Amino acid sequence: METVKEKKTGSKTKKTIKISGAEAIIHCLLAEGVDLIYGYPGGAIMPVYDELYKFQDKLTHILTRHEQGATHAAQGYARVSGKVGVALATSGPGATNLVTGLADAQIDSTPMVCITGQVPRHLLGTDAFQETDIVGISTPVTKWNYQVTRAEEIPEILAKAFYIARSGRPGPVLVDITKDAQFQEFDFSYEACVGVRSYNPFPKIDTAKVEAAAALINSAKKPLIVFGQGVILGEAEAQLKALIEKAGIPSAWTILGVAALNSDHPLNVGMVGMHGNYAPNVLTNECDVLIAIGMRFDDRVTGNLDSYAKQAKIIHFDIDPAEINKNVQTDVAVLGNAKDSLEALLPFIKENEHKAWHTVFKEMYQVEFDTVIEKDIRPTKERLTMGEVIEQVNLASKNSAVIVSDVGQHQMIACRYAKFNQTKSNITSGGLGTMGFALPAAIGAKMGAMDREVVAIIGDGGYQMTIQELGVIFQHKVPVKIIVLNNDHLGMVRQWQELFFEKRYASTVMVNPDFVKIAEGYHIKSKRVSERSELKSTIEEMLASKEPYFLEVKVEQEDNVFPMIPSGASVSDVRLK
Repeated sequence: METVKEKKTGSKTKKTIKISGAEAIIHCLLAEGVDLIYGYPGGAIMPVYDELYKFQDKLTHILTRHEQGATHAAQGYARVSGKVGVALATSGPGATNLVTGLADAQIDSTPMVCITGQVPRHLLGTDAFQETDIVGISTPVTKWNYQVTRAEEIPEILAKAFYIARSGRPGPVLVDITKDAQFQEFDFSYEACVGVRSYNPFPKIDTAKVEAAAALINSAKKPLIVFGQGVILGEAEAQLKALIEKAGIPSAWTILGVAALNSDHPLNVGMVGMHGNYAPNVLTNECDVLIAIGMRFDDRVTGNLDSYAKQAKIIHFDIDPAEINKNVQTDVAVLGNAKDSLEALLPFIKENEHKAWHTVFKEMYQVEFDTVIEKDIRPTKERLTMGEVIEQVNLASKNSAVIVSDVGQHQMIACRYAKFNQTKSNITSGGLGTMGFALPAAIGAKMGAMDREVVAIIGDGGYQMTIQELGVIFQHKVPVKIIVLNNDHLGMVRQWQELFFEKRYASTVMVNPDFVKIAEGYHIKSKRVSERSELKSTIEEMLASKEPYFLEVKVEQEDNVFPMIPSGASVSDVRLK
């Protein structure tokens, strides 16, 4: 029974209530503005679920079909909503099933708090039933983690967890709570965390560095901007657009940065990286100033570092000091939130156009269009291509859909050809490359933006890794649209086997089930398309539906994704076919 007390702390008087640790967890979540969580119950977390039962009017729990699905759904929710995603799991295998999602969130800077149950304190270290050292296991793949063994720790630790997860460069946090701590009663009060000693998530911007960056930009003859997800996380889209337009700089994006700038913006020159656009990749090695904003020079972006942009002065805007000079040596580094940094930069930037430099990009785009793009989105061959499917989604959605892609050929095609007219529209697994990400992430994305159309683009391989999450769509009537691009292969691995392993297709041919019947088993409207004449009308029907919809599209089995920079090659060594 709750008892309200007053507790004096210094000159302040705090109201406390005597409650269990499990109930305290619920009050902490509510105090942090959480109204939606994903999870899977089990023995060590049952006290929390018992309290959740009492708070159903305030806190919605979504029962996923696997704990990995809970983390990916929480990621999708966080990426679209901008809030912290929350996942619950029990101890042992429940906790270890979170690890892939934690690792994915860590490398892609997604704010997430995972709460796991643990065996009682007196059993720690005894190999008790369903005991694992999840704190030790998750340490390399979390921004912070902590094991709670006393109920009175819960408010402070959860407040700290949410602060760390969302502040600075966001990331996942795990809090492991012993079962006895969940049962213990204590005098509860809650204060939001506003700072942690020795943790400085918001570096102070150095004006001298900003001015030095502006001087390089103003003197550049061939500048190039490459922007990443840091622009979106920092809510700096307007500032990025203002910089690009004032300085007249061609701007390319990483796969997590796409949608920070509208696809049809005249200064948007496309994607960089292994399957990025021809012009920005090649011209990275011809620009005289390279301005990196909220991106981390991932190896899939840079290719061979020994030849990456060696002719250019490098300016790096980033919030995380660990990323500065980690992969690419910079001439000027500006630490800080992208929005604040760009706002500080803009007054020092001179207006410019760089018309001749833009012409080079346009000419190279035309080469790529003639050689690759037109054949992908307007093919003349008999079998359907992945590119034309994405193009039809663009047309039917008027470039307004949230596209959630899995990992593989379809991911690269989706990132290359999906068009966006607003931010937070491209949700994919970037750094970890997690197959199975898309279906649960699309569920979370839809719940985080119920007013937006959410379309999951998935390959036949990744789809089967988390296919059980169709149960969530059925149970909660989540109106997600799912497109499986089925080429009966593990397509990206098969492409590498064709190009680099003399067509030895080892373990990449898929003997697939009837995906339509499986979706129908979950009472989801389903169709299969294999003819071009059916594609446009079916996608229009799918997007017009107010209910969940599954569409299987049978595509060319041995198609490849181009352009392509072979692994370890220079960004200049782009293959167009």
